[in-house]
Amino acid sequence: MAAPVPYVALNDGHKVPGVGLGCWMGAPGAAEETYGMVKNALKAGYRHFDTAFGYGNEEAVGRAIRESGIPRSEIFVTTKLTNKHHGSVAEGFELSFKNLNIEYIDLYLMHWPNANDDKDEPIPYGVSPTFVETWKDMEGLLGTGKVRSLGVSNFSIKTLEELLPHAKIVPVTNQVECNVYYPQHKLQEYCKSKGITITAYGPLGQYKNTFLADPEVIKVAEKNKATPAQIAISWLVQRGVIPVPKSSNPERLKQNITLVTLSKEDFDTIDNLHKQPGKHRSLDGYTNRVPGHLAAWTMEQMGWKVGKDGYIEGDD
Repeated sequence: MAAPVPYVALNDGHKVPGVGLGCWMGAPGAAEETYGMVKNALKAGYRHFDTAFGYGNEEAVGRAIRESGIPRSEIFVTTKLTNKHHGSVAEGFELSFKNLNIEYIDLYLMHWPNANDDKDEPIPYGVSPTFVETWKDMEGLLGTGKVRSLGVSNFSIKTLEELLPHAKIVPVTNQVECNVYYPQHKLQEYCKSKGITITAYGPLGQYKNTFLADPEVIKVAEKNKATPAQIAISWLVQRGVIPVPKSSNPERLKQNITLVTLSKEDFDTIDNLHKQPGKHRSLDGYTNRVPGHLAAWTMEQMGWKVGKDGYIEGDD
């Protein structure tokens, strides 16, 4: 059964479409490809777009939105503070604000808890600017009238527990890798207790979408006359997670916001797949590119569980 894209209420009263379009193209830039993708997505009915300063395509996203003729109030746009601007939040925000040129930014995220220096070199854990200091500077952005909501990305329960006691404003969302093989149930439960919504990047597994070929996912897809990707996205939506899948293929764009309502049996099948041997692990190539470390931080400092090979594993 087809299901419409729901709106999700954030803890500050704003609402966001429950499925968005991720605009990371696999490498920084690709402006014209991004422009065409966002343009097609708007025609397909997307009203939620997720980009970042580090993606190098904010200008293309904003241009497609401006040229669409769709009222600005109907579109939700997220962008992110890059690591090298942790010590210069206002400057980093203004760069994104000018790049997008869309009147205001709906949601501004701290892209990573890790900071880089002004030469873009990683700063060790606990060295200023810490993510607590950066968040306090981000809180000051709400008074500018240029941004409506604030959130974080790639935070664990550990880093959230370090941040929240010092936060005057609770993040509205935590954007993390979240998919069939890496479901983040414990993190979602913790965030829910704090009023924080989970946004899912890599909901289709990014470049290692092994679960789209999983026989059980395919079986559920065939039963519901849907694609495996539609099942993976619909499962997240039914959990209250906001997926932001990326596709520049017009047909897949339409499929990814054509949700299906999963029966309890089908939902539970997908929800429990990660419990099978060898399946419960991060599929993100960026975070796993150096076993045991991310930039100048250890995985333990990030608050992520690692396996014997140093790669991130699920803990739920």
